[in-house]
Amino acid sequence: MTKKRVFSGIQPTGNVHLGNYLGAFKNWVARQDQKENYFCIVDLHSLTVPQTPAQLRQETLSLAGILLASGLDPDKCTLFIQSHVTAHAEGCWLLNCITPLGWLQRMTQFKDKAARQESVLTGLLDYPVLMAGDIIFYDAHEVPVGDDQKQHVELARDIAQRFNAQYEVDFFVIPEPVIPEAGARVMGLDNPLVKMSKSLAVVRGHAVRILDEPDEIMRSFKRAVTDSGREIRFSDDPEKAGVNNLLGIYQAITGQSRDVVEAAFADARGYGDLKVRVAEVTIEALAPIRKRYEELMADPAELGRLLAKGAEQATAVAQPKVDQMKHMMGLVLPQ
Repeated sequence: MTKKRVFSGIQPTGNVHLGNYLGAFKNWVARQDQKENYFCIVDLHSLTVPQTPAQLRQETLSLAGILLASGLDPDKCTLFIQSHVTAHAEGCWLLNCITPLGWLQRMTQFKDKAARQESVLTGLLDYPVLMAGDIIFYDAHEVPVGDDQKQHVELARDIAQRFNAQYEVDFFVIPEPVIPEAGARVMGLDNPLVKMSKSLAVVRGHAVRILDEPDEIMRSFKRAVTDSGREIRFSDDPEKAGVNNLLGIYQAITGQSRDVVEAAFADARGYGDLKVRVAEVTIEALAPIRKRYEELMADPAELGRLLAKGAEQATAVAQPKVDQMKHMMGLVLPQ
């Protein structure tokens, strides 16, 4: 039976944190044997806002190192940098020419971001089309995303269906958004009502970054916001958001059920004990990732080889798809 194909993308914006690992990377690694996976570092998407070139290059390579160190196996999946596969940019233009402007102007993220900027770059408006191409050029059946990106996958579906209808072909697979369950929403340690984010990870104590030293991880957890109670249980009470977050992190790392997690803390001496024990399992989980990351970054030739392998595999799938699109749309292909 043919495995389902999955596409996942992440921007190289730095400050990769525990929420990224538990909400995405850990799940990516776990399902490598189950499905045919394409993991893309979407550096072209990063250009929708001004970037410092040297920093963007460093963050892109660093993210590749983190993903490989987290357990992505190039023999089991395809990991590549978006700009290394030129079919993405080329195919985006083709999709632009069938995508109504109104579809892009209604996108919630565009409206929110545009409202906060004096001048809006065209790329900010158009990047959902590039994202659609990222997905459908690989005939991905599934796209794991958070709630904030679900609308963009729905747009990819609309674009794929429009192309199929316009050219009367069954050409693109219609992708489905998949919202991960366990560990999908790790909240900020300083504010458990706000999702842990890269943009806030520069604030000390908000997030645990994957590359943080053990002492810094322990410090962040010890300062985590909880409440004035002592009961260590999962709860629907908004006042218990901090405790829920800590228990949720422990559950996502250990893979244990809620009941087992609660039983594990039955003998805990208050929230201080909870914080230390969650910090300890986090430190233990991240230690081998940091070690492997340091090895990869110390050997840029090997890292480059692995990325080149991924780009070659991705190009072998995406470029023929884009070439077929060009032919269907009336363009003359080179001989």
